[in-house]
Amino acid sequence: MYLEPVPRKCLGSDNDDGTIGKSMAIYTDDGVFPNLDGIQIAILGVGDDRGSLDNIGCADAPDAIRQAFYRLYDHHEDVKIADIGNIKTGQELSDTYFAVNQVMTALFKNKTLPIILGGSQDLTYAMYKVYEYTGQLVNIVAIDPTFDLGDDAEEINSHSYLSHIIMHKPGYLFNYTNIGYQTYYVSKKSVDLMKQLLFDANRLGSMKVNMQLTEPLIRNGNILSIDMSAFRAADAPGVTNPSPNGFNGEDACRMTRYAGLSCKLSSMGIFEYNPHCDVNGQTAGLIAQMLWYFIDGFSARTNDFPTKENREMFRHFYVQVSDIEEELEFLCHKLNGKWWMSFVLPNPDKPFKHYIPCSKEDYQQALNDELPDNWWQFYQKLM
Repeated sequence: MYLEPVPRKCLGSDNDDGTIGKSMAIYTDDGVFPNLDGIQIAILGVGDDRGSLDNIGCADAPDAIRQAFYRLYDHHEDVKIADIGNIKTGQELSDTYFAVNQVMTALFKNKTLPIILGGSQDLTYAMYKVYEYTGQLVNIVAIDPTFDLGDDAEEINSHSYLSHIIMHKPGYLFNYTNIGYQTYYVSKKSVDLMKQLLFDANRLGSMKVNMQLTEPLIRNGNILSIDMSAFRAADAPGVTNPSPNGFNGEDACRMTRYAGLSCKLSSMGIFEYNPHCDVNGQTAGLIAQMLWYFIDGFSARTNDFPTKENREMFRHFYVQVSDIEEELEFLCHKLNGKWWMSFVLPNPDKPFKHYIPCSKEDYQQALNDELPDNWWQFYQKLM
């Protein structure tokens, strides 16, 4: 058994009727593991900070987050949630990674979406390796002020995990998207490398101008990895290197709701929160609300990926762009307003057509006879 129960100090009082802590199944020290039949979301604590370079103490984050999360009121009776406890810390960091792999694999087989409460962000590497056995390419989306490229020659840590993912063999990473990097925290060399790898790097300022632009970026991900350092110190002081700039609390909840809405997203991790640096539990409270909004989005999930069967649910727009022969097809869902863009790769034997999440701004860019960046990037990756 790789799991240990949730400590009783997290559970709250018996008078908290209607709260999440009273409505969800929780693995407690009474020894009864919750029945996961029908469970759609599982909370999993991974209190290991040995992969952290400068954030010792984030190992205590999962239980601190629980104490804030359990107190929130449950408004989503249609979503079945379980808290399956904490991963037992392995003798080596690699043992913890292995345990995460085994538990997440079991959850995937049960069609349960895991939410990892870290711990340090190198645990994203352990999450990524689970997908090796699914036989699918993986898109990672990270809300992070830096790229965490580090040096692949050094041992894996919270500042270098992405390099280890890139170098992992066999490779099944199709795309990496960063949301909210802050230029003064990253070198020009790192920015250039992101471009060479055809990864998406989105500056904090460009996202803050229109937060809705984060929605199609998140919708394209299988994994969402959140570094709490991406949020400004005024809203999330519980990190070892707080920044005066970053996303605010409202932005955080908005993005996790987008994640909950996305049918493609199958796992999420929240990392680098250090309760020893927090002020009056403010950061734990923010993470609790982020989780609440993820569940709120999840409860509203609809299968809105374009198919032949649901074409009538979309408005279709066709644009001729001078750089390509075929017209670009844009689709806008009639109910939720989400935009998609077609990508067609001519092949006489087996024509390939794929729909890429996009925004209305991409459609307007095509109207100006410019290929949207995400279409061109997708093309280069296939070529």
